[in-house]
Amino acid sequence: MNDLSDMEQAETEMEIGQTEIEFEEMDFSSSSSNDLNYIPQVRVEKIPKLDQEFESIEEAHTFYNDYAREAGSSSKESFKVSIFHEAHNHVLTTPRKVHLLRSERVMSAAKKSLSQQLSAANVPICQQIGILDLEVGGIENIGCIEKDFYNARRDEMKMYAGHDGQMLYEYFQSEKEKNPEFYFQIKMDTESKITHCFWADIECRKSYDAFGDVVVFDTTYNTNRYGMIFAPFVGVNHHGQTTLFAYAFLSDETTESFSWLLQQLLLSMPIGPPKMIITDQDPAMTKAIAELFPNTRLQKNLKQSGLSYWSKVGCHQTNG
Repeated sequence: MNDLSDMEQAETEMEIGQTEIEFEEMDFSSSSSNDLNYIPQVRVEKIPKLDQEFESIEEAHTFYNDYAREAGSSSKESFKVSIFHEAHNHVLTTPRKVHLLRSERVMSAAKKSLSQQLSAANVPICQQIGILDLEVGGIENIGCIEKDFYNARRDEMKMYAGHDGQMLYEYFQSEKEKNPEFYFQIKMDTESKITHCFWADIECRKSYDAFGDVVVFDTTYNTNRYGMIFAPFVGVNHHGQTTLFAYAFLSDETTESFSWLLQQLLLSMPIGPPKMIITDQDPAMTKAIAELFPNTRLQKNLKQSGLSYWSKVGCHQTNG
């Protein structure tokens, strides 16, 4: 068993039953000067019991407050340690390893925020630990360990689970408020789950205006987490470099979905459909293109024709 596991097990043993807390007796006497005691009518499960244990002072305080509330009295915020067991039935950790104990580890809101920003910049957690190590002058001064960073990320994912679609919509709305030329469209099913999503920012639309005669459309990119298909529209600029025209997510590869997607391309690009679409798609895509872009030439087999064609297009646009 490694050091961390040994200490966590030992700490668990320390936390349970080592300190006994005695509740101060509540005064249920009336405001008049008499010596009568009153027995409150409280549910059995709310009454403190002999040898009852709590994992923390906060838990004991909450329990006692609930009891006082049901009894009809205010609680006294004082506790008394009646018994303290100083002896331990396990080997204690050394001072150099105290920072590994769970009770000594706290991942502050500031560290969580920093970790989120670094993760967004593709900095792995092991490197994040190294950055903090240098910042605070030693790994024992960080206040938490690598495991806590992974747990924080797990908790964050749980918190956002089921809200990703709403967050994406709000992000698109904020981008459109910054720049009205930002275009997006989202389609949902009867359960309010996103099935189709299309967006193009101002740079994408400018690129299409300049280089949108020929478009490559490929849906071979899958997103495992959501089971949706990533379908970008790309082209080539006058330097022979790949440029993005628009982005999309689709839940399936039906003619209906492709038709919706091509309609969004038309709505977002005022200059109209491309002169040629190079794709490696199935008959569903071919049918959608024929219906919506009847004058657009369709070039299939992207892998065989795409690279050689793009080199010619890049040279032509550069010379033009």
